[in-house]
Amino acid sequence: MIRSVTTKFIMNTLDFAAVQAAAKRIAGHVRRTPVQTSQTLDRLAGREVYCKCENFQTTGSFKYRGATNAVGSLDPALAARGVVTHSSGNHGQALARAAQALGVPCVVVMPAAASRIKKDAILGYGASVVESGPSLTDREEVVKQVLAERGGAFVPPFDHPDVIAGQGTAMLELLEEVPDLDAVVAPIGGGGLISGFCIAAKGFNPKIRIFGAEPTGANAAALSKQAGERVQISTPTSIADGLLANRIGELTWPVIRDSVEQIFQVSEEQIAAAMRLIWERMKLVIEPSAGVGIAVILSEEFRALPGIKKVGVVLCGGNVALDKLPWKQN
Repeated sequence: MIRSVTTKFIMNTLDFAAVQAAAKRIAGHVRRTPVQTSQTLDRLAGREVYCKCENFQTTGSFKYRGATNAVGSLDPALAARGVVTHSSGNHGQALARAAQALGVPCVVVMPAAASRIKKDAILGYGASVVESGPSLTDREEVVKQVLAERGGAFVPPFDHPDVIAGQGTAMLELLEEVPDLDAVVAPIGGGGLISGFCIAAKGFNPKIRIFGAEPTGANAAALSKQAGERVQISTPTSIADGLLANRIGELTWPVIRDSVEQIFQVSEEQIAAAMRLIWERMKLVIEPSAGVGIAVILSEEFRALPGIKKVGVVLCGGNVALDKLPWKQN
């Protein structure tokens, strides 16, 4: 069990220099994704919006950054024994591809109800898939069984310093392109992405404001922020299937607690509408999890925040089953 940690401990072991080192380690392996804008989105949001398009990343999501950094940081002898993880899809795809590139075995534990397109992609990268129940707890129990039977290195989807540092590289790229951002919005599942963003952004400019985005049915981070301690929810539900962690990580929690100003929650209808807007007006294929951040930026509550002229948002992934689009098809 990972020991309780503080932000000071995290910052001493995972700081801005660690994100910079991750950027060097993964250079040439991951794509430098574009930042795109839309006049329509600016008008609806009431401010300038800069979208970091991680839907164009290898495997279709930002997860490839953390997975590549984590696998690349392993001792070769340990990596040769293989890697194991659990994932609703995007981290599993990312780790499977990173492991394939290094020629090591990979096992991904996935909920039985996970997206078929994501399972097929993981299998296509040469990894094995072991099914589990829907919750994070279910997945973790199966991972323990797999590690006991097969051995290998566990690379969790979010609660690992190398994974967090890798995710933070997307923030570095965004700020290199738009250095005068006032704020950034990032979706939260287990918290790896937003923790990396916090570390990278605050290292670049301590005055940048960081906001989280969650579905109302998968709001463990918002509840934890309100309670002042990690809160576990029983069964998270949302069309944003990449954000279905029933608790945020022990490593990510203190960073979120101390560096994220506020966590906004949005409905399923808001997520679907935001996703459709990006498809129609920006011609970008994003998945529902990426729509969560856009939905927050378009919400009345966020629009009312003062002092924000330029806001960045990460379009975290584009892995969506076209036969399950969350709007009526004519």
